[in-house]
Amino acid sequence: MSTSYLDLTNELLRELNEVTLTSGNFTTAIGVQQHVKDSLNRAYFDIINEEPQWPFLSAAESGDVDPMYGNTYVETVAGTRFYELKPASDNITTDYGSIDWDNFYITTVGVNGETAPYTGNNLSFMTTETWKTFRRVSENLDDAGSQAFGVPNSVIRSPDSRKFGLSPIPDKVYKVWFYAWVLPTKLAAYSDTLVFPEMYSSVLLARARYYIWQFKDNPQAAAFAMEDYKKGLRSMRSNLIESAPTIIQDDRVRFV
Repeated sequence: MSTSYLDLTNELLRELNEVTLTSGNFTTAIGVQQHVKDSLNRAYFDIINEEPQWPFLSAAESGDVDPMYGNTYVETVAGTRFYELKPASDNITTDYGSIDWDNFYITTVGVNGETAPYTGNNLSFMTTETWKTFRRVSENLDDAGSQAFGVPNSVIRSPDSRKFGLSPIPDKVYKVWFYAWVLPTKLAAYSDTLVFPEMYSSVLLARARYYIWQFKDNPQAAAFAMEDYKKGLRSMRSNLIESAPTIIQDDRVRFV
């Protein structure tokens, strides 16, 4: 069973020699108990904000056809330039937390009715300003239907970062793949669990201790907690983000 918000809270309360909480009184906590709960959430989002592209925040498993495509996709509509990055989201608080704008890929693989040979290519990222300066006039100011459509080769981020645009405007249905990472919600119910592997819960606890000891005006204990947090965070980065194998180069002399 995964460690719950209640479990984490009570672990810290026991360290402080304070009364622990139960599932029944968890939502009505006050005083030190509530401060511990708040400290855990602050620590939780500190870890999330350190690396918005943590693997455990991935929007989904990588591509259903090719893992290098991306972890989510949007299907285009002929004659339409802009698309919502997360169609199911109705406001920015439920949008994706991070997008890899350097790895958009467009293909006809998996599109209903399409057969080999398929179309597929990487999309170059283009800023809105670059598009307006160099392509907007040629592609028609108002995206009218009279302009020439085609296979997109560039992706544009909308000014509010909630949509992406394609240039040129797609001439038919394609799948646009990209990598996205979600925004986790704060811990609220006593049974809520962490989005990251449980083995790293000690990193969360260390960061929470830092806030607790600051609150109790114990700078020495806070400093020790901060060092534990930094050490744990380095371990998380090393294991989850920087874990690619070292390339070994064959430097043996070859005689021809």
